[in-house]
Parts: sequence; C-alpha cells; structure tokens
Amino acid sequence: ESEIIPTAFLLNQNYPNPFNPSTKISFSIPKQSFVTLKVYSVLGEEAATLVNEEVASGEYSATFNAGGLASGIYFARLSSDGKSQIRKLMLIK
Repeated sequence: ESEIIPTAFLLNQNYPNPFNPSTKISFSIPKQSFVTLKVYSVLGEEAATLVNEEVASGEYSATFNAGGLASGIYFARLSSDGKSQIRKLMLIK
C-alpha cells in the first residue's frame, strides 16, 4: 500500500452543495505547512474556523455544520504558505 502525496494545493468544492445543515469540505496540501480553513458570510464575517493548525502533506476533509446559521451564500477559504483558494457554499434551510 502506497501513500499518495498531492502535487498541488487544492480546495475542492464542498459536497453536498447546496446543503442543510452540514457539508463536507475536502482539500489537498502538497507539503507540511500551517493551514487555515475558514468559512465566511457574504458580508465577510467569519462564520467558522474548521482548520487552524500545522498539517502534513496529504488529503484532508472537514465538516461544516451550519445548523445555527441563516440560509444564504457562504465562502470557504483555504490558506497555506501564502496561497489561498475560495469556494462558494450554499446553505438552504
């Protein structure tokens, strides 16, 4: 059994999308680094911090539970090593 090491920094689209009340957000990190994965409202307010730690290279996923939030558009932002990617999430209750 061999480990697959990702070659690119990548934030995948969440699944399911639209979602209610939780969704899975997966991402890949090509080398060990400090990673943050946060969710923001359309107004730029931080709704949740899902990852905020040093992680080894690999593929990861986090669950975003929006049970206490209003329906609408949110943005997931993955940041590491001066790079960032953003994906749009739709919460429909």
